[in-house]
Formats: sequence, structure tokens, C-alpha cells
Amino acid sequence: MRTSYKTILTLAGSDGSGGAGIQADIKTFAALECYGLSVITALTAQNTMGVHAIYPVSEACVATQFRAIASDIAIDAVKIGMLGSAEMITVVASLLKELKGKPPIILDTVLGSSGGAPLLPPDALPILKAKLFPLSSLITPNLPETALLTDMKLPLSTPESIEAAAMKLQQAGAASVLIKGGHGEEEHCSDCLLHNNRFFWFSSKKILTNNTHGTGCTLSSAIAAFMARGETTENAVGKAKAYLNNALQAGADYHFGSGSGPLHHLYRLWR
Repeated sequence: MRTSYKTILTLAGSDGSGGAGIQADIKTFAALECYGLSVITALTAQNTMGVHAIYPVSEACVATQFRAIASDIAIDAVKIGMLGSAEMITVVASLLKELKGKPPIILDTVLGSSGGAPLLPPDALPILKAKLFPLSSLITPNLPETALLTDMKLPLSTPESIEAAAMKLQQAGAASVLIKGGHGEEEHCSDCLLHNNRFFWFSSKKILTNNTHGTGCTLSSAIAAFMARGETTENAVGKAKAYLNNALQAGADYHFGSGSGPLHHLYRLWR
């Protein structure tokens, strides 16, 4: 019998510092025993201090990258990160409809960097909801992104308000919604999953570390990896959250750059 990889295609921006974007996605896939494929949507100049510049890739280039991979390699899951514009969202939505089979699609609603740099203009939000929400198996906004996508005001600080926001996002077209609670002020990070008309809550104590660059990219990529391996959505989220916490803890004491350093994605392999 021939052995096959579990493959995941990520469409996202490149982060030369290695903490987020395509680089974080590929590391996460590898750490979780999956084979990473990539379509680069933008080049960024960034480091641990923040994003210095963004250079979008043309829609034609993205389409050519995508079709070269999809025409040759079976894809078990898709992760979508930074897209950067309404035009790119439209192109990616069209490309996803060309995929053979129905692999799970995890949409990380990247609206800004962890340092606060805007990565998607406000006028692109309706396009994101109209074009990509209906194609996605799961969307993974954080609390600030949830507020922007639902026109609800921060803080979303109670379980009731977060569940109401998840329902609004589902009504906007998302099949399942994971609202990440890492931006909350509590000692615990509580993430809310709305899936199959049920709410699942995942709570863990926050890890005190400055090395948090790329946490959103990593969590969505880990969910994609576990779903590619056949886990249910709720199990994939639980296992991905455990992996993220372990990667945060393993990288907590490293010194890397002058700002917010990366997680230790490959902690399982380093001895």
C-alpha cells in the first residue's frame, strides 16, 4: 500500500520573522504530523516589534499558485489567513469552489496584526462575510474581530454576550464559529464554539509570556490539522487549544527579538 500525507493548504501572508502567517502555519502542520502546502497572498516586512510594510501579491499570481497545487495534489483541509483586500477575498472564494471534494475550510478572520496594524480595510468586511463565510467550515475571530464583524461593542465580557455574537456570525453565513477569548481581561482564556446549534466552552489559565506572536495563526492551523486527521470540530478545537497552550508554555522563557516573540511550535521535537 502507498502511504499518503495528510495535506493542508494555507492561503496567507508571509512573515519573515517566522512567528505568524505562512511560516507559523507550516510549522504547526509539521508539528501535528501533516504536510503543509502554501499560497502566499502578501509579503510583509515585520519583526517582533510589528508590521513595517505590506506588499500584496497579485490576484493572478495567487490563482496560479492555487491551481498549480490543486491540479496535482489532494488537499485534506484548507486554512485561510491574511487576504488583505476585497478583491483578494473574491478571487480566493472563486478558487475554493474549484477544489475537488469538500475539505474542511478554516477561516482565520485576520483583520489586524497582534501589534495593531490593519490588515483588511473596513469596506472589505461585507465581502468577507458574503463570499467566504458560506464556504467555511469554521471561522475563528478573536474578541476585537468579533466586535467589528457583528457591530457589537466591546467588551464582550459575559458568556451571554459572546454566545449572542457567535449566533450573529452564524446568521451571517458561517457554519460554525469559534470566538477566541484571549483578549479578555480575566485570568482564564475562554473560547466559545458554536457548532451544530450547540455551544462548547474551552477554558484554560492564561500563560504569562511576552512570546505570543502568531497565536491566532497557530490555533487556526492546529484546528485545520486535527480536522484533516479526521477529528470532529469540537475535538479538533479542544486538541488545538491544548497544543497552543503547550507551545506558549514551551516558548515562554525564550528571548527572541525586542518585542513579542514567537511560540515554540516544534516543542515536541526539540530535546
